Amino acid sequence: MENRNCGCANDCTTRREMIDEIRSLNFAIIELSLYLDTHPFDKKALCLHDKYCKELDELKEKYQKAFGPLTIKYPSDDWKWLEGPWPWERGNF
Repeated sequence: MENRNCGCANDCTTRREMIDEIRSLNFAIIELSLYLDTHPFDKKALCLHDKYCKELDELKEKYQKAFGPLTIKYPSDDWKWLEGPWPWERGNF
């Protein structure tokens, strides 16, 4: 079922997929950080942590350019989050 507050179904699907990927990468980074607290010399884990951090930064930038800021820290000359629907108006984000 298409969300009535969000334009077209493809836009919602892409947005939802990007949010899910952002959440997944964030989770992986946190878990790897906890693991690295007790295994600081695990090169594979260090490489994965760095890789996921870069991927997360790139994905957040791509998302924010397409859909607006994820946080108040996103650099902007205007208050873009006021233009679109609030998170609770968009559906399950």
